[in-house]
Amino acid sequence: MTANLVPAAQYLRMSTEHQQYSLPNQCARMESYAQEKGFEIVRTYSDPAKTGVVLKRRLGLRQLLQDVVNPEERGYKAILVYDVSRWGRFQDSDEAAHYEFLCKSAGAPVHYCAETFANDGSLASLIAKALKRTMAGEYSRELGVKVLEGQRRLARLGFKQGGMPGYGLRRMLLSGDGTRKQLLENGERKSIATDRVILVPGPAQEVQIVREIYRMLISDGRTVYGIARELNRRQVQYLGNSPWDYQAVYGILSHPKYAGCHVYGRTSRRLYTPTVKVPKAEWILAPESFEPIVTDMTFAEAQRVVLDRTINKSDEELLTCLRSLLLREKRLSLHLIQNSPDIPSPSAYRQRFGSLRRVYELIGYGRPDSFGPIDLRRRTQALREELITEIVALRPSDVSVIRKGGRWRSRLRLRNGRIVSVIVARSVRPWKTAVRWCIDPVLHERRYMTLLARFNVQNDAFLDYHVFPNIDRKRRFQISLRDAWLERGVALKHSSQFYEAVAKVASYSPMR
Repeated sequence: MTANLVPAAQYLRMSTEHQQYSLPNQCARMESYAQEKGFEIVRTYSDPAKTGVVLKRRLGLRQLLQDVVNPEERGYKAILVYDVSRWGRFQDSDEAAHYEFLCKSAGAPVHYCAETFANDGSLASLIAKALKRTMAGEYSRELGVKVLEGQRRLARLGFKQGGMPGYGLRRMLLSGDGTRKQLLENGERKSIATDRVILVPGPAQEVQIVREIYRMLISDGRTVYGIARELNRRQVQYLGNSPWDYQAVYGILSHPKYAGCHVYGRTSRRLYTPTVKVPKAEWILAPESFEPIVTDMTFAEAQRVVLDRTINKSDEELLTCLRSLLLREKRLSLHLIQNSPDIPSPSAYRQRFGSLRRVYELIGYGRPDSFGPIDLRRRTQALREELITEIVALRPSDVSVIRKGGRWRSRLRLRNGRIVSVIVARSVRPWKTAVRWCIDPVLHERRYMTLLARFNVQNDAFLDYHVFPNIDRKRRFQISLRDAWLERGVALKHSSQFYEAVAKVASYSPMR
């Protein structure tokens, strides 16, 4: 390092890949600033093509904030940034101020090289920064409104605005004058701003399967689960060579695009806030935008069939259906409900009553003395599956289900790739006054983070939940109510606290 020059780090950020000259321009201005002010740039942090709205996707800034708190190791005493907006367009201006304060308090103040004010802590600079931060956040909000309105306008014209086409459909690229150019493969995007995208029927075999799905629902009277089972029996592959399930079939039966109608705005997610469902009355519909795979009449009949199975039934009628199944089969399970053509789907019961456990309680099913050992195990499996479904439903964008070795051994996969094993423990009485919980470790899942759910003494509801970094036992073992072994993990009273517990355990647990 040149004598008398202050070592500094520079932080670079551009919002999109189209700003190809943005980073070199920032570098040139900061190099000039460093020469004028007596700095020497010794390290560079960058976030190319990253939004400035949130921190979690900006690995460069996150690394800078992590390094800046270690003065002995970082090797610089100042941070150069092009301007306030490059530091971030945070929707809360206090967030930008907080990150800058962390740097300043650690002995590495931030210098904005292209701003007209000096970041010297004076009243004028404080007012200017506060205004600039607010303007930077407002720019993102205004831009979001403009972009959304542009997407809505194109959607009304029948052009697809992004996302996967779906089974049986493909994306077709059109030129500005409407001439068909080529089919887009997965991962491909248009490169010319005036080009547009529409949906077209896919391979003939997929189109035939879509029509067969509607036929099985309308003519054969099959349930959604029954259709999925039949397709799997025929070894028909779904997208990505995965098996068919309820959501895959229901998506085909319920989406108007299969009748040629473009739909936009079914969900909303603005500036990286959580995704919310939009009321159907607010959707943008553009009929006859695409070549249909099924007719409007067929699609409408499918909606009627699906809705008539549950929407016109009262709560008591739905419960009566389940009581009839219990009377006929002498037991209930997720598998039985799925495979009974005269019974509404499990999802219908979940939507109406909240969970299958609640439905079981309402019809008086679930007392331990009502089950033999095999039936109790089947019910335990169903409740475990219901617990997994509840956790996924809370934040579906952050967690998914891995199904290997059957439903009983389904696991959770977090968005960062971490796998979470799920173990339920029934209570047992080794002697009259004692209660213990029996835990059966799964050998090939012992190294994974584990969610342990304990049943209550009656084994008809969950008592509590614990998240562990792993399971440290190889064989079945028993624990007491307040066993010391539980201190290895994080306790939670309700499944809704799962994500907070996972984050806490992950902070001192290596990635698995």
